[in-house]
Order: sequence, then C-alpha cells, then structure tokens
Amino acid sequence: MIEKTYNVGIYCRLSNDDERDGESASIENQKLLLQRYVRERGWNEIDVYTDDGYSGTNFDRPGVQRLIEDAKTKRINVILVKDLSRFGRNYIEFGQYTDYLFPSIGCRFIALNNGIDTESTNGSTDVMCFLNLFNEFYSRDTSKKVKAVKKACAEDGKFLGTYPAYGYKRDPADKHHLVIDEETAPIVRRIFAMRCQGMGFWSIAVALNEEGIQPPGVLYYQRKGRNDPRKVNHQWANTTVQVILRNEVYIGNMVQGKHGTLSYKSRKLIVKPEDEWIRVENTHEAIIPRDVWDTVVSIDQKKVRKSPAAEGRKSIFTGLVYCADCGFKMRSHNETRKYSDGHTQVFHSFICGNYSRSGKTACTIHMIYEDVLSKLVLADIREKAQYAEYDRDRLIAQITRLKDKENRSRLSSYEQELKTATTRISELEKLMQNLYEDKCKGIIPQTVFQTLMQKYESERAEKAAAVPELEQKVKTQLGNKQDADRWTDIIRRYTEITELDETILFELVDRIEVGETKKQGDLRICDIKVHYRYVGNVDEALTQEKRERYEKAV
Repeated sequence: MIEKTYNVGIYCRLSNDDERDGESASIENQKLLLQRYVRERGWNEIDVYTDDGYSGTNFDRPGVQRLIEDAKTKRINVILVKDLSRFGRNYIEFGQYTDYLFPSIGCRFIALNNGIDTESTNGSTDVMCFLNLFNEFYSRDTSKKVKAVKKACAEDGKFLGTYPAYGYKRDPADKHHLVIDEETAPIVRRIFAMRCQGMGFWSIAVALNEEGIQPPGVLYYQRKGRNDPRKVNHQWANTTVQVILRNEVYIGNMVQGKHGTLSYKSRKLIVKPEDEWIRVENTHEAIIPRDVWDTVVSIDQKKVRKSPAAEGRKSIFTGLVYCADCGFKMRSHNETRKYSDGHTQVFHSFICGNYSRSGKTACTIHMIYEDVLSKLVLADIREKAQYAEYDRDRLIAQITRLKDKENRSRLSSYEQELKTATTRISELEKLMQNLYEDKCKGIIPQTVFQTLMQKYESERAEKAAAVPELEQKVKTQLGNKQDADRWTDIIRRYTEITELDETILFELVDRIEVGETKKQGDLRICDIKVHYRYVGNVDEALTQEKRERYEKAV
C-alpha cells in the first residue's frame, strides 16, 4: 500500500472584531498551533495563507482566494484551519466549497478545534454544516450588536463620522464631540449670508473660487501635509456649497445614520429614508443662528430664481407674491409708456400668473405696481415691528392664542391618527410574528402564510410611512409659542426700517397675497396680506389686540 503524501495549506484569519479576544486569536498563534499539528503528523507544510482584518461573512478575501486556487492546481491537497469560523461564516458559500469543490478536486479539509475532517466517516459533515450555520448566526448577531451600539451612540448625540463637517473639528478632549474651527467657520457664515441674499449655489462657488478660498477637500489634505490624490479640479463646486447649506450640523444638530449597508454579508452602501435618520439637537455649539438657517430653508422651499429682466433689472419680490383669489404666483410685468414730449418711462408691476397664462376665464388681473407694493409691505413690517417693541409679551400671547384656536381641532385629530397608526403597527408586527411561528410548526400551509404575510406587511408599511408625517404635524401644532417668540425677536429689529431689500424679505416674509384692485370714488384700493415666517398673517391678532385695548379704555 502506497502511503499518501499530504501537502498542507494552512489558513489563518483575523477580523477587526476578533482583536478584542486577545492574543489567543492572533494570526501568529493560529499559525503556530497549526504548524505544530502538521509537524506531529509528518505532513508537508506548503504555504501559510492569511487574511488579517477581513470579515468572514464572504469569501472575497485575497488569502482564501489564493488558497482555493492552489487547491485547484493540486499544489496543496489539505486545507488546515483552526476552526470553521476562521475559514468563513457564510453557510451557503461555505457549503459550496466543502460539499462540492473540495471533494471534486480531492482536497481534504480539517477544522482542528471543531474535530472536523472531511476524510473521516464519523458524521463530521453534518456536524460541520451545523457548526457553520451556527457561525453564520453568530456573524449576523455580531453585526446586529455592532449596529445597535452605533445606533445608541448616535442617539446619544456622539459624532461617529470620519471627517468633521467643514467649519468644525474634533474636540481634543472627546473625539465624539465637535468644536468650532475658527479658521473655516467664518467661511461657513459667509456662505449662508450669500444664500440669504438670494445667491445661487453656483454663484456662491464662483465667488469663493475667485477669492482663492480653499475648498474643504483641498484644505483637509493641506492640513495633513499630503498631496491630494483625488482626480478633481480642486475648486469649490455648486454641490459642495449645497451640501453645506443643507447640513443641520451648523445649527448645533447632529444628523447621522443617513447611509447603511445592504446586509451583514454585503458592504454595499445604501441611502436610508429620512424617517430612519437619527437626529439629535443641541449636541455642540452652532455656527449659524436659527433664523439664518430658517431663511435658507425657506429660500430652498420656494425654489427662488432671480432671473433678470431684459433691461438687466430684477425684482426683490420675485417668488414671494401670490394672487389672493386663485393662489397662483404673480408674474413680474413691465409696461413702457411714451409721453407727448417724446420721453418714455417703464413701470414695473405684478399680475396674476393664472390670468397672464389663460386670460379672464381663469382669474382677473390682480395688478399692483411694484413701488406701491414696496410701500405697503414696508409699512406693514414697521407696524408689526412697533407692536412687538411696544408690548412683546402681550403680542406673543395674542398670536399664540389665535394660532392655538385655529390648530386645536387639528392637533386633536393628528394625535388620534398617530395613536391609531402606532397601535396598529404593533398589532401587525405581533400578527406577523405569530404567523411565522405557525408556519414553522406546520399549522398553516405555505400558500396561506405568503398571502397573509404580504397583506400584513403591506398594511404595516403603509402605516409606518404615515407615522413620520403625523409626528411632524403634531410637533408643528405644539410649536406656536416658540415660533411667536422667534418672530418677535426678529421683527423688533425693523422698527425704523426705511427701505426694503432682498435680504430683509427673505428673513421676514413667507408670502404676500394681493387682492383684486377695487375703485372707491377716485381711489383704487388693493388689499394685501403679508404672511410672515413662523406666524403667518398676524393682522387678526393685532385687530383683536386693538379691540381689547378699546374695550379696556371704555
């Protein structure tokens, strides 16, 4: 009988998670243990294959790929590992190698600590399947635990990112806390200021490039003392500006968990829906005041585009003026008049966009001259500012009372809807769990299981999608007092205002509604309503305030 020659390939793996198990799990100790086993049996050690810092959830590892290639080419005919988990934790892929590939090429597989040897006939294959399935469950459980720890840290407001946002740096005393970077924070403030003036993302980027200000990526490598390896133009781009202007980190909030992996077996990144993001407020010092942030958000929501007219002029009211009757935006209109002495004059006005597009059958003209609109809005702002300065607390109370009255019934309705939806979600999840258990026990057939599971999951997904919106509506209804406080603090700064500009309008005004012009004798009267950010139209609250003062006086 010819004695078989065993040419052994030793495989060792260590992942980042294994490092906490100490020296016993190290690559070196795995190798020493397996080399001693080979020597004791008089086998030939051909090579040692290692993967240091790789997860066992997939087989796309350089060491294991080289090992398998050498087994296919007959360089080795024995694969020796410390235990099954070292070779891999993916049950399906593992089985393809141990049940099909290795037997077909005559390669023996040994997992030392598990007592697994494919050349043995003592039922080790079943044991191996069980152990490897256990390893996969362990890997999945470990992944869940790691994600749970990261989620808990994020919910605690700890910074978990690799690079702090432009304008911030890590706190030297706590790497999970951000502090303001005094070198770059002024640039962030300037970007927000330019946006508040109505500048677009591209225009802001151009201005920064013309001034020679280093963009975030270039500055990062410059501070590291390294050459920037990226194949980019090393300039500010409109997308870079946009990311900064939409990042809540600048008002002191930490928003994390926007991305995740497909599964514990796949490292492919996916974008999570916004309702799954983890948002924690006031985790660090803000660079941008809340009113400036709200102004920028308001500009984005309105999608304001300041397109210059043919003569190069643009209106500060573009995007803010609406028809009071049909709700359409009003369009800027230029009218040129020629006088008997030969000179011409251009009059700038706004007319209903619905009328402009479809004529009298859609709406009436609702025309207002821009200079008249400017005077009326200026007067309205000064009036509100003087009220806020005269008796701030009383005005806040009146606005809050009025808004509460309008929203009380809505709040009750939203709260009831939210309660019903969350209760039903819990019921459906319990039903799905019981259904799965019944299917595993054989109580219900597969077809019934699939039908009911699909029905329950569809309803659960529908309810879950509605919850974030309902929560936001409830939160909005409860925020009236805070909004009134914020509005009065802003508008009090404008008691002596003499001229309007774009920045003031963006900061104060949400929309302006223009009613149809009516004739009263020789006068043409046009009613306008200014809806302010945070509080809407407050004329009714002021009317109530005047009425109470009158009643008190008499």
